Formats: sequence, C-alpha cells, structure tokens
Amino acid sequence: MKPKMTIPEIHDFLDKEFPQMKGAFEVLELEPRRLKLRMKITEENLRPGGTVSGPAMFTAADCAYYIATLAMIGPEALAVTTGCSINFMRKPEPTDLIAEARVMKLGKVLSVGDVMLYSEGMDEPVAHAHLTYSIPKPR
Repeated sequence: MKPKMTIPEIHDFLDKEFPQMKGAFEVLELEPRRLKLRMKITEENLRPGGTVSGPAMFTAADCAYYIATLAMIGPEALAVTTGCSINFMRKPEPTDLIAEARVMKLGKVLSVGDVMLYSEGMDEPVAHAHLTYSIPKPR
C-alpha cells in the first residue's frame, strides 16, 4: 500500500492545520507504513540537567505517528490518539529528536504502531512508544 500523501503535501497540511507548530517538524523520509521525522528542539523543550523533557519526547512520538498514519490514509485532521505507552530508555542529548514511526496495523477505524526516538547523532534510542490512533469515518 503506497502512501496517499507526499512529503511536500504533508508539510503543507501541517502548516495549514497546525500553524502554531510551523517549522517544528520536518519529514525526512517516507515509505509505505514508515516515516522518519525531525523535531526541532528549542530552549522550551529542555529541562534542568541539559536534557530534553519527557513531554517533548511524547510530542515527537505522537506527532510522528499521527503524520505516519495520515501519510497512509490521506489528510484527515480529526484522526486522534486513543492510546499511547512510552518507555524512556536513556537520557536524550539537548539536540533535535529523530522519530522513526512504523504503522503495524492499518484498519478502517484504528491505526496501531510504534515510534523509536533518537537524539540526533546518537545510535541508541532514547525512547520507544506504542500508539493507537482512531480514524474517523469518511464524510
């Protein structure tokens, strides 16, 4: 199953539907059921101790999986997270996060998959998330 959106279409959709997040995310790679994304880390995303905060890592995982799902189903702003479990595995560096999303099951009403998070330049993952998204009925 080929993606229904291209990388430029994804960026246009995000800029239109989520203008408050413009420039925060960059889709680096897109394949069927897989997506690689960069989340730009700013001072607001850091916590004491020189590390990326847990909420910022959750945001990266959630947005990466949302975008991976949309790439496969087409632009549907009302797809929503119904479940997420995240394991923080090691301290991230205060650099951009790289998220690698994988859609493992894509049904009519649910999308289930996972996201591995990396600090840019690190080989070992900093977190792993398992997500489920609800896909709205076609209008």
